[in-house]
Amino acid sequence: MADTAITVEGARKRYGEKKALDGLDLHVSRGTVHGVLGPNGAGKTTLVRILSTLVRPDAGRIGVAGHDVVTEAREVRFRIGLLGQHAALDEELDGRQNLEMFGRLYHLGARHARVRADELLSRFGLADTGRKPVRTYSGGMRRRLDLAASLITDPEVLFLDEPTTGLDPRGRAEVWASVRSLVGGGTTVLLTTQYLEEADQLADRVSVVDRGRVVADGTPEELKSRLGGDRIDVVVRDAGRLDAVAALMRAGSAGVSADVSANVLADVSVDADRRLLSAPVTDRMAALARVVRALEEAGIEAEDVALRRPTLDEVFLHLTDRDDRTKEAAA
Repeated sequence: MADTAITVEGARKRYGEKKALDGLDLHVSRGTVHGVLGPNGAGKTTLVRILSTLVRPDAGRIGVAGHDVVTEAREVRFRIGLLGQHAALDEELDGRQNLEMFGRLYHLGARHARVRADELLSRFGLADTGRKPVRTYSGGMRRRLDLAASLITDPEVLFLDEPTTGLDPRGRAEVWASVRSLVGGGTTVLLTTQYLEEADQLADRVSVVDRGRVVADGTPEELKSRLGGDRIDVVVRDAGRLDAVAALMRAGSAGVSADVSANVLADVSVDADRRLLSAPVTDRMAALARVVRALEEAGIEAEDVALRRPTLDEVFLHLTDRDDRTKEAAA
């Protein structure tokens, strides 16, 4: 399809007895960021290796930028860029020399490689540091230079495999800004990450992968809505009152009118370490008012009561909770 940059249908890959991919399907639209989330061993890196022609699939129809990754691997390689989990830079060379080296490896002429290096240094805010050895760069600067190197050939599709692992918040923000700029210029980005906030910030759509299959797909907001819309959080001052507040929220007991339970559902989660209780709500403002009143009537002191949207972290844990899914399948 003309508007699809990546097509994966029924991808399978086995390493010995382990199924890395087990009939995985994925479609990524052009000019978007598509996030791929999943626990360790879910198949994310195997997927990227297959899409970038580094590994052959055992089965399936897989295309990138209009070309088959098996029968047209050479054409695919000319149209993609890859940023792996670890920087592929020469620490002794400066930034410009690194980019020129990558340009020559991609068979650019010497002059073209120099021009392209200067363009990318400027684009990623590294022009002032281009003559400094890479060993003197901060983590965020190194990652931006690594990202620039993956763009030497101006690829149609860019694979980012956990691009901000190990970076501090400032470094992550720098990489995020660079990715947004790329997509604004028309590049398609497939992003695998373990940072749920990263997918929430960058991705137009998200696919959750577990056991080699896509178990959910949609926009971040669509995935969050699966957990029931808004949630109410209560942080109690006394950890010994957690059970009492949980019971209050579940059943509207302990002096609370029964209509509380109509707005605070029975699915109350408890985080004892943070003294936090959380539950989905339907009528957000009515639920907030009633929970606050219920706590006052019960004489329970709360440090904080707040409404919020579900996070991708909660969606991720819900969708990849293997113990719960095993129980459901058995039932």
